[in-house]
This record gives sequence, C-alpha cells and structure tokens, in this order.
Amino acid sequence: MTGLVEACGAEPGVVCRLVYEQSGNRTAAVVTEAVAVGGLRIIVILLVAWFVRRLIRRQAPRLTSVVIDRRDETLGDEPIEARDLTDSKRIDEELRRVRAKQRANTLGDVIASLVSGLVAFVAALMVLDQLGLNLAPLIAGAGVVGIALGFGAQQMVRDFLAGVFIIFEDEYGVGDVVDTGHATGIVERLTLRVTQLRDVNGTVWYVPNGEIQRVGNCSQLWSRAVIDVDVSYDTDLEEAQQVLLKVATELWEEQVPERTIIGEPEFWGVESFAADGVTVRLVVKTEPTEQWAVARELRGRIKVAFDEAGIEIPFPQRTVWLKPSVE
Repeated sequence: MTGLVEACGAEPGVVCRLVYEQSGNRTAAVVTEAVAVGGLRIIVILLVAWFVRRLIRRQAPRLTSVVIDRRDETLGDEPIEARDLTDSKRIDEELRRVRAKQRANTLGDVIASLVSGLVAFVAALMVLDQLGLNLAPLIAGAGVVGIALGFGAQQMVRDFLAGVFIIFEDEYGVGDVVDTGHATGIVERLTLRVTQLRDVNGTVWYVPNGEIQRVGNCSQLWSRAVIDVDVSYDTDLEEAQQVLLKVATELWEEQVPERTIIGEPEFWGVESFAADGVTVRLVVKTEPTEQWAVARELRGRIKVAFDEAGIEIPFPQRTVWLKPSVE
C-alpha cells in the first residue's frame, strides 16, 4: 500500500492503481497515468477547439446580418418589381440594403478568422500545459519576440491597421469595383492585410492595405453611365436631345425587371466645342457595376437612331491637293 501511495499519491487514479498492481513498477504506473489522463484531456481540448471554430465560422456572418434584419423591418416587404420606376428613394433604400448585407458578410468573415485564430492559439497553450511545459517562460519569450517582430514588421502592422479601417469605414467590400492606384478591378477577397483584385484582363492583383493611399469605389450603392456624343455643327441640338433621351428612355423601360437603370435618363447639354463638332452629354443612373454595360448598349443604339434621324456624327476630314508634276 505504501508503494502505491508513493507511486500514485494519496488518492490514486484508476489507471495508475491498475498498472501498479499488475506490474509493480512505479515508473510505469506514473507514465501510464500521465499519458492516459493527459492524452484524454488533450483530445477533449482539441475537440472543443474544433467545435468552437466551426461554430464561429458558421454563426459569425449570421450574427452580423442582424443589422440587416433590423433594416429590413423598416424598409418593408414589397418586392422590387412592384415598385414605381420613378421612386428613386425606394430604389436607393433597396441598394443600401444590399450594400449593408455585403458589408455584414465581409465583417462576418473577418471576425470569424480573427476569433478562430485566437481559439487555436489558446488551445495550443492548453495542450502544451497538459504536456507539462512551463508556459511562463514561453509566454515571456513570445512577448519579446513579438516586440522584435513589431519593430521588424512595421509594414505588416500598418497593413493590418489599414485593413481594420477599410472594413469598419465600409470603404469597399467583396464584389466592389475599385481603383486603388496600383490596380483597378473587382474585389475578390478582403482580409486585414491584403486586398485581392481581378482586373478586366483576368489578372489577379494582391495589394497590401497599407499601400493604399486613396481608393475610388466605382460601385458603392449606385453608378452612372456618362455618354459623350459628337454631332456636327449644323445639327439641330433640340432634335439630337430628343433622340438621345428617346433611346435612353426605351432602354430604361426595357430594363424594369433587372433594374439595370434606376433613374430617369438626363440630358446635360453641350459639353464642349471640338474642332470637328459639338460634344453633348447624356447621363444615366445605374445599378452598381452596370454603368459600362449600359454605356456600350446605349452607344450602339444611339448610332442606329442617329442614322435613322439623319444626324451626322462628325469625323476628321482632310482635303488632299494633287499638284501636276512639272517637267
């Protein structure tokens, strides 16, 4: 009995008692007890950490979408197809709802990544503690290494801080078309350190957030297609205006289900006088990222409409003088 107490303590565990009674070896009993109990605890820690990380990754986007649900209560449940085409206020509310949902998804992904990393770090410390390692020197050493890395990796810290402000200030999110100064394209992925863009040629750009000094968001809430058309100096501007507005209005009415155009087209008048003609401007308010497709469609229709109306689109002309050769 004295040997059992010396090997397993005053209150011996089941595993330690069983091994000591069968083998009579004190070292074997202690090691087996440590492996059995510690291993079981490690398994439990890993399982709990895995479950918590999985739960966080699933629930974080849903929790951030609570804000969207509250906004929906105030906006009503009327489908967008049933709304008045000229009711720009209600259209803006719908676009803001979509934008807020996009922001909630981005925030949810970032929060899930941060919390998952924290859970993994805590679980690793708990496992090391179960293995009998003294964590105090380890944590102190990690603090010193962290300070050293802080001085050596200032650019990375800058990237993380910039990423925090980008997300919480809603400067842009996944799916936006942005111009960062370094590259222009669709945001495919946004983290606290880097923004991943894909440009029109399909090239993927990785831009560190700390390198972004200014950013232009081409798709936040709504966009605008600006069409500049040249007409000859002898063109009746009133007729040109009527043709342009007719073409844009027809496209607007055709796009009711898709809501590509969300505002009545506007003719802004004469933009400039060029050497070969007069430049007039037509503008159309569109859904985010739809301005380029709308502009291309309008230009094609305007060319056909101008041909039918006999309105000339000027082009450079030159007179060539041929001098007879002198013999």
